Amino acid sequence: MQPQRWTPPPAPARAGQTRSVPPLPEVRRIELPGAGPEDVVLSPDGRIVAGTDDGAILSIDPATGDVRELVNTGGRPLGLHADPDGRVLICDFERGLLELDAEGTLTVLVDEVDGERLRFASNVVRDTDGTIYFSASSSRYSLAEYMGDILEHSGTGRLFRRDPSGSVETLIDDLQFANGVVLAPERSCVLVAETGGYRVTRYWLTGPKAGTRDRLIENLPGFPDNMGLGSDGLVWITLPSPRNPLLDRLLPLPGILRRVVWTLPEWVQPKPARTVWVMAVDFDGGVVHDLQVEGTDYSMVTGVVEQDGVLYLGSLTESAVAVSRVP
Repeated sequence: MQPQRWTPPPAPARAGQTRSVPPLPEVRRIELPGAGPEDVVLSPDGRIVAGTDDGAILSIDPATGDVRELVNTGGRPLGLHADPDGRVLICDFERGLLELDAEGTLTVLVDEVDGERLRFASNVVRDTDGTIYFSASSSRYSLAEYMGDILEHSGTGRLFRRDPSGSVETLIDDLQFANGVVLAPERSCVLVAETGGYRVTRYWLTGPKAGTRDRLIENLPGFPDNMGLGSDGLVWITLPSPRNPLLDRLLPLPGILRRVVWTLPEWVQPKPARTVWVMAVDFDGGVVHDLQVEGTDYSMVTGVVEQDGVLYLGSLTESAVAVSRVP
């Protein structure tokens, strides 16, 4: 571990609350044959697509609970993107950026960048012209040890652009555990969640700021993970856990303290609190929805899709996807 000192902004009062007003409505579970549907997207036929920790890419009917396996990546699928023509992009922790076509053929699109193996591919979105934007969370830690990157504050997350010819360019290379990726509808910018920085960063694609970055929203009350562009035009952000007071106290202190914490048994280390929490912001960074409920029946929400007021949720740890709604 090579800890980097960082003084986070004081956590907002919202970080200490366990439910919103109004709260997120009751969550309905749809059980799966595997665990860890880390991200969720909707296919053109209205079915939920999710990937589980055994490598399966599943298609789920939210009305009946019918589950079908589309393919097995042989790795660990994380972030997903579904195209109108039935193709699915898959960020696989072990294999890189993959594409599943409508006929069921799986193709590796990117498994190395600049001659180095692509590590920890996290989330992805494709533009209508074929350009793909995708993130990689860490260059140093595995999925099983993701808290090590958060503790270290490594800043090795990256945002990439793959053009239709297959050429890959690194847009940003110092993100704090890069996660969810959203493309603005008018293609002016691409957004990336920085889980370890409690913020969403905006990279401008057009206009006078093209090629530069700023923040869409900062000092979030929790750790942002995957994001999705809703049918309502809002950016939906998952918060799998509220801010951790111990971690916030450790980050500005000498790194030796975090090294000591990292050697302790897992049950002693900072860990996610059980909650079900999603937020929606506009492209000016204004919070439109803040929906949370105690994590009694579901928790660790890392994937979200909003469609006509219905919320479909995924989780890194649960054995189900979940359905709720915007109150």
